[in-house]
Amino acid sequence: VALHQAMQTLANMGIISSIPLKSAVAATSVGIVHSYRLLDLCYDEDCKAEVDFNVVMTSKGEFVEIQGTAETKPFSRETTDSLLSLAEKGITELFQIQQAALEAPRAR
Repeated sequence: VALHQAMQTLANMGIISSIPLKSAVAATSVGIVHSYRLLDLCYDEDCKAEVDFNVVMTSKGEFVEIQGTAETKPFSRETTDSLLSLAEKGITELFQIQQAALEAPRAR
C-alpha cells in the first residue's frame, strides 16, 4: 500500500509517467497446530506447529514464494494442498483490505 501510494504521488507530480507496479503482493503463514489447520500463526502457535508454511502471492493468483517445513513428521500432498488453499483464502482477504486502503481518502 505504501509503495503504491508513493508511486501515485510521483505520478501526480509528473516525476513518473505511470505507476510501474504490475500487481499487488501479500503474504501469510499457515500451519497445523494440535492437528488444527491455522491461518496467520502467532509466535506461540508457530513454536508449536507440526507443519509450518509461509506463502507469498500476487493479486493475479501467482506464487512468489512457498516455504514449508515438517516440524515433527513428514506431511502429505493433501496437507500441502489444503494449507495452500487456506493461505490463498487469507491472502485474498489481505488484497481486499489493501484495495480498501488504497481507495480510502488519504490524510495530507
